[in-house]
Amino acid sequence: MCGNSARPRVGTSLVSRILKKPTRTTLPTRNHRAPLALHHVDLGMSKPPSCFGYPLSIFFIVVNEFCERFSYYGMRAILILYFTQFIGWDDNLSTAIYHTFVALCYLTPVLGALIADSWLGKFMTIVSLSIVYMIGQTITAVSSINDLSDFNHDGTPDRIAVHVALSMIGLALVALGTGGIKPCVAAFGGDQFEEGQVKQRNRFFSIFYLAINAGSLLSTIITPILRVQQCGIHSKQACYPLAFGVPAALMAVALIVFVVGSTLYKKVQPQGNIMGKVVNCIGFAIKNRIRHRSKEFPKREHWLDWAKEKYDEQLIAQIKMVTKVLFLYIPLPMFWALFDQQGSRWTLQATTMNGKIGSIEIQPDQMQTANAILIVIMVPIVDAVVYPLIEKCGFNFTSLKKMTVGMFLASMAFVVAAIVQVEIDKTLPVFPKGNEFQIKALNIGNDNMTISFPGQTVTLDPLSQTDDFLTLDTTKLNKINVSSTGSSVTTVNNTFDKGHRYTLLVWAPNNYWLVKDGLNQKPEKGENGVRFVNAFNETLNVTMDGKVYVNIALHTSSEYQFFSSGKKIFTLSLAGISEQCTNSFESSNLEFGSASTYVITRKSDDCPEPKMFEDISPNTVNIALQIPQYFLITCGEVVFSITGLEFSYSQAPSNMKSVLQAGWQLTVAFGNIIVLIVAEAGQFSEQWAEYILFAALLLVVCVVFAIMAQFYTYVNPAEIEAQFGKDEEKKNPENPYYTFDPVSQTQM
Repeated sequence: MCGNSARPRVGTSLVSRILKKPTRTTLPTRNHRAPLALHHVDLGMSKPPSCFGYPLSIFFIVVNEFCERFSYYGMRAILILYFTQFIGWDDNLSTAIYHTFVALCYLTPVLGALIADSWLGKFMTIVSLSIVYMIGQTITAVSSINDLSDFNHDGTPDRIAVHVALSMIGLALVALGTGGIKPCVAAFGGDQFEEGQVKQRNRFFSIFYLAINAGSLLSTIITPILRVQQCGIHSKQACYPLAFGVPAALMAVALIVFVVGSTLYKKVQPQGNIMGKVVNCIGFAIKNRIRHRSKEFPKREHWLDWAKEKYDEQLIAQIKMVTKVLFLYIPLPMFWALFDQQGSRWTLQATTMNGKIGSIEIQPDQMQTANAILIVIMVPIVDAVVYPLIEKCGFNFTSLKKMTVGMFLASMAFVVAAIVQVEIDKTLPVFPKGNEFQIKALNIGNDNMTISFPGQTVTLDPLSQTDDFLTLDTTKLNKINVSSTGSSVTTVNNTFDKGHRYTLLVWAPNNYWLVKDGLNQKPEKGENGVRFVNAFNETLNVTMDGKVYVNIALHTSSEYQFFSSGKKIFTLSLAGISEQCTNSFESSNLEFGSASTYVITRKSDDCPEPKMFEDISPNTVNIALQIPQYFLITCGEVVFSITGLEFSYSQAPSNMKSVLQAGWQLTVAFGNIIVLIVAEAGQFSEQWAEYILFAALLLVVCVVFAIMAQFYTYVNPAEIEAQFGKDEEKKNPENPYYTFDPVSQTQM
């Protein structure tokens, strides 16, 4: 039921003792040794509105988190393709920039925690940085507007540096905004609960995580759909402005929803520079220990005890709790190093797969929705079925044991990804590497043609091509001759660039035209490359699915343009053809990741006729094979990430909950830095080998973490702080109602 209920009164002994001194109008303050906060104690005041046993305020927080995560993951889902397709970076640079951005998003929580605990408080920190966040999303959307610098209206930005600069500024602001509010929102939600609501608080973290993934699920479905729409003022392009603009609008909604619930929140005031106190205390302890390293000084139980000469025991005890947890965090970045590759390496893997599952076609960047869908399914199952069953079996499945299992499952997910990659590699064409180049011949004439390659001579019938590309070395003399029956031999006098593919167009008697294909890898994002060769004897224009090939001269080829799967209609524009001739044709069924050439020839009735030749075969490994790896890593996430959030909150002192949440987020940042280091240092020729390396590293880290967890002792920060309160009261029986440093409402 929703409504108001009476707040439990403060213990009668304390109330009566306060009432015995009616003349006192203010509570005397004490030094920082006080462990509990009575600044906000209200005797007999009503509790904030609640609904089904939960504070009503958390519903605003959950809706805010849903909208914010929609904004973040929607933008992130298309980011790697924005880098490769719009800006034009290669896979490695795009992956590096992507993980740098993600790392920044998880480094800035430290700044957010400092602002919240030391200056603005959690509420105002969330509001202020959400505004920064929204501005960053807007700038990123503006950076993707093609017409911003397409002055000649040819569909390509003339000043790509402007777009790069704007996108980097926008992403930096997004990283500051999303990172800054990360440690505050979860801790702010936890603050809304009373001390006796441990079960409700734990369930809140599960609901909170569900909101995160519900937002992620919808955004990773919707934003790729928005991206593939065609939009633009002067030329039609993939609609990145719309795909980035909708997440920006959702961020505005998130901010509005959060502010609307303002009057319902419990707002803990900032407590001064708590991080400064922690750093100074640790520094003093270390310096004091060094000064007293002689054997004549007795050892102390803990190295932080060397700070007792200057700092009170409560602060030292709180720092001990934090440092114990932070020590456990050391191995955790490895989990995130694997987990966050869903948005980079796994998305790129999906571009080399067939996205058709039954009657459904899945874009490579939409495959990330599998994680969000599985999260929404698995969180209730694990929470309501798996954990209770384990408990009934008598197994003590502690938080750290859950996290260990999560790391193991993530490791196995990458083993599965490696197996899938091996299957993909069997179907991929071999592209030139090192000093190699590749060449094939295509006879677009009406006579047989003979082409002599180094070590190989082939004869091509009219309108036919060589079976495959021939790989040659640019450092060697590569003599290629062209001839037909009764004609002289013509030598192809061209230089070849390493790492490229070429198509040699030939026609009688001994003519040729060398075309640099421009495709040195599978077409990105699973699209299909199509180009046209003019063998009609007239200048040719072609319109295919809204894209135009302009002025294709006789015996030359157009550049590739790229299309999604399905059959496409293309229309030929030629001068001098009869009205009885058909000039509109249907392509073959385009699948995923193929490339083809359409040769436009002249029939005996002088009408045009297209003939298709395959340059790169379509992807054959089905994208559904990625589902097992997504299932494993999602199960790992459920038992690792949700548990880690709750563990970080429950083991944190009352005045350092944002700090420890920031520490948890830092593990994600360092995980992405690990990806950068391994990807750059490794430079693996085979992608499956990189997957195996990551799986092995996490497996080793998993064993190390399991050993560390055996030595961790769980604590109840509230009980420890309460004990300090009792000790202080015994020392000061004449002043039992002193005030203390502010702490979260959960401790009241």
